[in-house]
Formats: sequence, structure tokens, C-alpha cells
Amino acid sequence: MKAASSFAVVLVTAPDLKTARALAGVILDGRLAACVNLVPGVESHYQWQGKRERSREVLLVIKTRKARLAALERAVLAAHPYDTPEFLVMATTGGNARYLAWVAGNC
Repeated sequence: MKAASSFAVVLVTAPDLKTARALAGVILDGRLAACVNLVPGVESHYQWQGKRERSREVLLVIKTRKARLAALERAVLAAHPYDTPEFLVMATTGGNARYLAWVAGNC
């Protein structure tokens, strides 16, 4: 079993559920992650091109191995409609051994 530090959780936002589902399909079909959670109804507040913006978005919470991060980022950037999509990697420091083994076996 790999150490928890071999895994990562990646956050990506999408403009709508249709786009989020398409991104999840690209990610899972490419075996770039074991699981993608879609969290609709996120209200994002941010600065963009010198203006304060607010948008309804869908948050993708992606569970993967660190070894797949570069390929995952390339796939998300290629398929994403935003000019500068969120791609935020969070390292893991722990996790259930059986769950981590499942993630490792599926991506």
C-alpha cells in the first residue's frame, strides 16, 4: 500500500453541471483519477481582469495519485471552457488504507 503522501485531492470549478459532467468523463475515461465528486451550487466570488465577479459554479473534487497530476492538469486545461480554470492541488497526509488502495488501483 502506498503512503498517503502519494495521493492528492484536486479542486476544479466549472460553469455548469453539463460541463462538470463532461470534465468528469474525460478524467475517469483517461483513468486520471479514481473519483470525481460534483458539488453544484457553489457561489464563487473572485477578482478577474480588474473587476470583482460572482458566479454560480460546480466544484469538482478529484481524488488521484500524485503520479497522475501532470496528465490530469493537461486533460482539464484542454477540455475546460475557461481561459484560466482553477486547478488547485492539495496534498494528502492521511487516509483510510482501503480507500487509498482503491484510488491507487483505479488511476
